[in-house]
Amino acid sequence: MKISELRKLDIEKLNDTLAELRNKNRELRFSITNNQLKNVRQARVVKKEIAKILTALNEKRTVAEDLKQEK
Repeated sequence: MKISELRKLDIEKLNDTLAELRNKNRELRFSITNNQLKNVRQARVVKKEIAKILTALNEKRTVAEDLKQEK
């Protein structure tokens, strides 16, 4: 998912997606250690998606805090 698409989502949807990706990342790590997964790059892609979601969440929180301070 692109960062522009993630910025359009609400916080609840981002948190749900984040939880799903963290579970997927955990499963991929177990598969890698058991030599069941041949495409190791897939774990890297999931990690980057998690980072994008965390960035979008932090941006939304920062904007919300700024709005509270202005009032």
